[in-house]
Amino acid sequence: MKVDLHSHSTASDGLHSPAENVKMAKEAGLAAFGVTDHDSVGGIDEALSVAQELGIEVIPGIEMSTVENNQDVHILGYFIQHQNKEFLNTLTELLKVRDHRNEMMVDKLNELGIPITMDEVKGKLRREGANVGRPHIAEVLIEKKIVETMEEAFDIYLGKKGKAYVNPVRIRPEDGIDIILKAGGIPVIAHPGLYDDDEMVVRLIQYGLKGIEAYHPDHDQAGEKKYQEMGDRYNILVTGGSDFHGTRGEITFHAPIGTKTVSYDIVEKMKNLLE
Repeated sequence: MKVDLHSHSTASDGLHSPAENVKMAKEAGLAAFGVTDHDSVGGIDEALSVAQELGIEVIPGIEMSTVENNQDVHILGYFIQHQNKEFLNTLTELLKVRDHRNEMMVDKLNELGIPITMDEVKGKLRREGANVGRPHIAEVLIEKKIVETMEEAFDIYLGKKGKAYVNPVRIRPEDGIDIILKAGGIPVIAHPGLYDDDEMVVRLIQYGLKGIEAYHPDHDQAGEKKYQEMGDRYNILVTGGSDFHGTRGEITFHAPIGTKTVSYDIVEKMKNLLE
């Protein structure tokens, strides 16, 4: 039985609803999948409800946005108590910083001579109460024919080497781990190969990470092997997932649900850790 532990819905910056994601996961033949929206748990209840109807397991999760050395470091949290009031209050504060960052990026694009407004970006939201993210900015850039694809939008403008990339002061990776643990969840570092900083990864494992995401669309075979071995060396969970953010036309970002999976044994090990 296979599971995809990393996917996004319109509750954060995915392009599909939680219900659509559940249906795609079922069609992909998965036994379970994780709903891990950026700094949001807004899609979990809908996903759980639909999953019950379809006979597939949803793992309530989150992807915390943290920063180290001016680059994003994402910490996944699994089996979080997503209705915990203290946790929800923390997320509200984090989203204020996320909103400020979106505004800063739009301002930077304007400085580069690209006419774009936050109203246009918010117009790309497909769900009331959803959070704005970089993929929504990318959609506007595509619509205005500034770029042709999501990948190009991130490579030229929105990714960490992009012309409009900004990163205001945010929580540290250690803070993200602490928040997840306090919410009763299991912290796992997302796509460590994107950070080019294995010393940091080891430090965070020693700090309290319970897992490492080895299997990800942005990792090559060598990267997957390296992080599988790192997980084994430090006796932590080795996870994987598609990091699905949706499909626009024929372009999928990062990869379709079910593209990167691990065995259901990983879910059982998570549940054992929680006992």
